[in-house]
Amino acid sequence: MAEDSPSPPARRDSSSDDDLHISLPRLLVIRVWSLGLEGVNRLGDFLVLAWRPRLLLAWLRLWLREVLVSPYRPRRSFELIRVLRASHQDFHELMYGETPVHTALSLFRKAGLTKGSRLVDVGAGRGRALLAARWLGAEALGLELLEQHVALASGPLARTGAVLRQADATQADLSLGDATHVFINWTAFSPDTRARLGTRLLACRPGTRVLTVTRPVEAKGFTVLSRHRALFTWGLESVWIHEVQGAGTAGPGAAL
Repeated sequence: MAEDSPSPPARRDSSSDDDLHISLPRLLVIRVWSLGLEGVNRLGDFLVLAWRPRLLLAWLRLWLREVLVSPYRPRRSFELIRVLRASHQDFHELMYGETPVHTALSLFRKAGLTKGSRLVDVGAGRGRALLAARWLGAEALGLELLEQHVALASGPLARTGAVLRQADATQADLSLGDATHVFINWTAFSPDTRARLGTRLLACRPGTRVLTVTRPVEAKGFTVLSRHRALFTWGLESVWIHEVQGAGTAGPGAAL
């Protein structure tokens, strides 16, 4: 995902659908902060992936392709509008940063992802989290709404054994029945989108670990195992690790 520097997930502005107006001094501060975060995350990813040359090569290919099209500012088009209308989502829900490989690797370890596990990343973007799953030897499937992201990233990811495919996670088959772990960076998702995804997650087998960024799953049938603070491309954020109990059971627990 020249690359626009990562920025905090966009908040809704009832007065306009366009970019928020920011004063020049504040814009400079945000720019410096973003560059610093980018440097830290790039270095962290490089140090982690240096132990896995094949994954490092895929990461470098993804980085080079990010120069062509920024993941942080999707271009409005007739096709994008059509996709959003079909998925009942808002343009602002696409405005989010990504999960660095080093962050995903740390979180997946905490969630017990190992060789033989199967991760499904819902809203995978350019698939950095899939590289972390492959680092641990797990199967990795990413689902991404934007076909443009899939076209640019699926090739390098396929060389690592990861799969990235275009899908609307709120409607399509999530392939969750065989998943041992599900990861969702839903920081920018609307309450309606999160609710629909929460219902879809009930297709997971009991015992499946579900990791969500910023907010826990609010649907019934999930127990919170732990809560962590992790570094993303926009800063520190909370991540919840749940275990699926099944439909009709108690909601999020208090084990924080």
